[in-house]
This record gives sequence, C-alpha cells and structure tokens, in this order.
Amino acid sequence: MNLRALVRMARWARHPPSAARVRLVAIVVAACLVLAGAEWLVTRR
Repeated sequence: MNLRALVRMARWARHPPSAARVRLVAIVVAACLVLAGAEWLVTRR
C-alpha cells in the first residue's frame, strides 16, 4: 500500500462518514448489483 492510501484510511478512522453517506453508498452499490444481475439474466437466454 502506498502512503496516500494509509493517510486516507487514518483520516477515515478519525472522522468516519455520516450514516446518511453510508446509506447512500449502500443503495448505489445495491442498485448496481441489481442492474448487473438483470443484465446477466437477459443475456443468458
């Protein structure tokens, strides 16, 4: 790992993101997984 990544992780440990931001990221990731799954089902046939 490079120094920049370590500094970023340390900053996140000291000042974690808000619950609203964590929820937003989780929703975006879930939406991407749903779209990828739908695309996989459509192209599989």
